[in-house]
Amino acid sequence: MLSKKLIGAWAFFNICLMAAGVLSLTLSIVWRQPNLLLNLTFSSMDLTAGSVLGIILLATFLLSLVVIIQRGTLGLKILNWILLVNILIILFMGTYIWIFTLHERNNYHAVFGQQSNETKILIQDMLKCCGYFNAADEVAFGGATCPTQAAATALNNFCVTPITKFTDSTLNNVFSTIDGFMAIVIGLFLANMCVIKKRQEFERFEKIDAKRGGHNFI
Repeated sequence: MLSKKLIGAWAFFNICLMAAGVLSLTLSIVWRQPNLLLNLTFSSMDLTAGSVLGIILLATFLLSLVVIIQRGTLGLKILNWILLVNILIILFMGTYIWIFTLHERNNYHAVFGQQSNETKILIQDMLKCCGYFNAADEVAFGGATCPTQAAATALNNFCVTPITKFTDSTLNNVFSTIDGFMAIVIGLFLANMCVIKKRQEFERFEKIDAKRGGHNFI
C-alpha cells in the first residue's frame, strides 16, 4: 500500500497543477480586456498561448485523477509522458519570454509602431510622453500631451522608458510564474515515479503470494 506521506505529496503537487492551470487560463482571459499597457505588452497570440497552456495543465490534472484510482501502472506511466510534454511546453514558453526581454526596448519599438494613432495618443496622454525613442519617433500628434511637434519637442519626455518599465516588470512576473509551473510539473513527475515504483513492488509481492498459495509474503 502507498504511504500517507507519498499520497500527500502526490496530491499536493496535483492540486498545485490545477491551480497553475486555472491561473494561466484566468489571466489569459482577464488580460484580453481593454487595458492600454497590458494590450501593448501581450499580443492576441501571446494570450492564446497562455489559454492553451492553462487548458493543457487542467487536462493533465483531470487525467491524473483518473489514472491514480486505477489499478496497475500503465496509466501512471502515460501520465508521466504527458508531464514530460508539459515540461517541454513550459520550457519553450519561458525561454521565448526570456529571449524577448533581452531586446525589450527595440521589440516594443516595433509593437508601439504598429498601434493606431488613436491608441498612441491615448498611451502618450497616459504616460505624459511623446514619441518612442525621441519626439519625432513614432509620435502621434493630438490629445493633451502631444498636440503638435513643437509641444512634443518641448516636453522632451519619450515613451520608451515608461513603456518598458511596465512591460519589463510584467514579463518578469510572468516568467517567474512559468518557472513556478515548471517546479510543480517536475514535482508531480517525481511523485508519480515514486507511486509507480511502490505499485510495482506491491504487484511483485502479490505474484509471490499467489505462487505461495495465497499466503502473505510479508
